[in-house]
Amino acid sequence: MNTITDHEQFSAAGDDAVPHEVQESIRALIRWAGDDPAREGLRDTPRRVARAWREYCRGYDEDPGEHLARTFDEVGGYDEIVMLRAIPFQSHCEHHMAPITGTATIAYLPAGRVVGISKLARVLNGYASRLQVQERLTAQVAQAIWDELAPRGVAVMIEAQHGCMTGRGVKTSGVGMITSRMLGCFLDDQQSRNEVLSLMNLRH
Repeated sequence: MNTITDHEQFSAAGDDAVPHEVQESIRALIRWAGDDPAREGLRDTPRRVARAWREYCRGYDEDPGEHLARTFDEVGGYDEIVMLRAIPFQSHCEHHMAPITGTATIAYLPAGRVVGISKLARVLNGYASRLQVQERLTAQVAQAIWDELAPRGVAVMIEAQHGCMTGRGVKTSGVGMITSRMLGCFLDDQQSRNEVLSLMNLRH
């Protein structure tokens, strides 16, 4: 028996169907922060915030790997690295629900099948549209490509800035966090690893 989650019920409902308990929770947070949720400027904020978070977390309603289901075999014998660089994304930290903004570079070495390049960005955004940590996001994107395309190698590199560091705590701006995940030949073969890192414009 399939269980429908609260998020799926919320997403299936119209834009105006924001559950009362969700709005009340946001009002409570506004009061706790020191403001009056009944004042004019904040009166519609609970509904707006709920709608925004439904959009931020739309990735829970999909399997990002499904974007890789349609592949192409007729590539004229091409068997070199395919790379999509500097794909912008936005996510939210699962520890403070603060924004994570950055770019990802995704590469794979085909084993006979390739996928439309926009699908790589869709996989990234599918996983980014959940509460995340950057390390897991990097690993999830790489694993999805590895599982669905069965390539000879996969490389994912993400560089991002974290609102939980820039807007609170140490309040240090301009700091980028870099994570990477290598699979297949990019992990096991030094020549292939050097090649993909060179294309990513990184020292190795």
